[in-house]
Amino acid sequence: MNTPESPAAPHVERLNSPAFGQLGLPFSEIVRMGDTLYLSGQMGTLPGTLTLAPGGLQAEAQQTLENIQATLEAHGYSLDHIVKCTVMLADMKDWPAFNEIYKRFFSAPYPARSAFGASGLAMGGQLEIEVIASVRR
Repeated sequence: MNTPESPAAPHVERLNSPAFGQLGLPFSEIVRMGDTLYLSGQMGTLPGTLTLAPGGLQAEAQQTLENIQATLEAHGYSLDHIVKCTVMLADMKDWPAFNEIYKRFFSAPYPARSAFGASGLAMGGQLEIEVIASVRR
C-alpha cells in the first residue's frame, strides 16, 4: 500500500485560484493527480460570491457552466479537457431544459455524462455539476 510519503505514490496537487481561496470553503477547487483533474462540484453562484444567479434553473445552469469554464481557464485548461460530467438536478423534470444550456458549452463528441435527481442541494440550488478532465503536463 502506498502512503503519502511513499516515492511510488502518485503526485497530488491541490489547485485553488485566489478568488476561490477568498470564499473560505473547506475543499479544493481542483485536485490534480497525474494527468487527471477532479473539479469540485460547481453551482450557479455569481463570480466571487456564494449567491446563486437569479432566474431559476436556466440562469443557474448557464452560470454553473460559465463557472466551470472560468475555473479551468484560471489554471490553464479548457472545457475541451473535460471527459466526464456528473449533473445533479433538484428536479429531473428540468433535464431537457438543462440539455439546451449544456449544448451551448459542449458539442459532439460530448464528454461522458451522468445525471440524477437530488432531494436537496447546497444553498437551495437547482443543480450542481462536477467534472473530471484529462490533461497532459
